Amino acid sequence: MSVSALHNDASKKGAIILCGGKSSRMGRDKTTLPFGPELMLQRVVRLLSKEVDSSAIVVVSAMGQILPPLPPEIRVACDENPGRGPLEGLAAGLKAMPNRVEAVYITSCDVPLMATRFVRAMFDHLGNHEIAVPVEGPFHHPLAAVYRPRVLSVVQQLLAANKLRPRFLFDEVDTMKVDVESLRVFDPTLSTLMNLNHPEDYEKALKQLENRT
Repeated sequence: MSVSALHNDASKKGAIILCGGKSSRMGRDKTTLPFGPELMLQRVVRLLSKEVDSSAIVVVSAMGQILPPLPPEIRVACDENPGRGPLEGLAAGLKAMPNRVEAVYITSCDVPLMATRFVRAMFDHLGNHEIAVPVEGPFHHPLAAVYRPRVLSVVQQLLAANKLRPRFLFDEVDTMKVDVESLRVFDPTLSTLMNLNHPEDYEKALKQLENRT
């Protein structure tokens, strides 16, 4: 599929939201943090639904985790082997993805100020590559990247070899590295890359939301 066709066809695009972390630094489950009139996970799901088919959104949770109410078409999966990082979550999400999907954006659940134009731009950057990932110098942002579902087999090989760092995946398949500075035209403050790890991060994000409204 060409870049322009993928850009205009939400049915070919999916998304994975990872939310099975322990949230130990936040002190409570991030998915249920209030954010405006919604809870955190509900907001991230709604924002992603503007860019991808909502029936191709997979929430990867911890086993037994109680999630806030979500639209009925949202799929929920669990890590087969918890505590092994984002590659494990990526594998679980890709396994649950509808077959029609040709490209998948992955994110964590704690980015309530996500810019949908950023997400759209990352899909456009994918082109004919297997992955498109934002980079800041040597640092990669694997949880703001787009993946072809067919990378699942490589992900599984890496997991089996206990190679858990996403960087191993980027080294194995054709990866388009996108300078984050070039993405500021779509997200001037790069808020899509701002995870809320601590209570002070949450309070700061709430203030930013108030300033937007």
